[in-house]
Amino acid sequence: MKEIIEIVALFLGFASWILILVSLQDQYWKESTTEGSVITTSTIYENLWMSCASDSTGIYNCRDFPSLFALPGYIQASRALMIAAIVFGTFGLVATLVGMQCSKIGGENYILKGRIAAIGGAFFLLQGICTMIAVSWYAANITQEFFDQFYPGTKYEIGEGLYIGWSSAVLAMCGGSCLLCACKYTSDDEKVQYPYQPASRGHALSTVATSQTAPSHYGRNAYV
Repeated sequence: MKEIIEIVALFLGFASWILILVSLQDQYWKESTTEGSVITTSTIYENLWMSCASDSTGIYNCRDFPSLFALPGYIQASRALMIAAIVFGTFGLVATLVGMQCSKIGGENYILKGRIAAIGGAFFLLQGICTMIAVSWYAANITQEFFDQFYPGTKYEIGEGLYIGWSSAVLAMCGGSCLLCACKYTSDDEKVQYPYQPASRGHALSTVATSQTAPSHYGRNAYV
């Protein structure tokens, strides 16, 4: 049962790691809204790295953001959190592969492998938390600008890239939770039986002391 949980957790973690890359490559983190517009001649959409515009004929043009320091703070923070999520996910995948019970990597010390698998689960949880914060923060700014009646700029709606990011965060959290639960799960078959267990030091001393102070029923002539 424990091996199945670890395999499921590895699959969830790998899927969430792939979805992070897909989300970062997706250009539709936010898309200009058509609310209140009768005729739409162009559409503007952005992600963390570039801004694109397309017209009604299907021709589009994209440009990278010119300066990092000229960007709003939430975009810079979202970039940092998404990169940190990729790093945490990579460490989580490596630790999970090493710590899985069915893996031969790292020998057969299952106690140590279980601890390594728990570390992998913690990395997956950190990955999910970083992704969730980055995506939710970005979406919160979109909704705040959308419902602000005095906002003078272009209003946007939530794009598909954010939904992919939310899916990645949920999968990563589920994978990390499964790994942590698998490390605590023990069955009767997993208990190691030792053929010999020496007595404690206190019992050994008491036995020696008893043997030294025990009275002898044999006289001295019995040994002659």
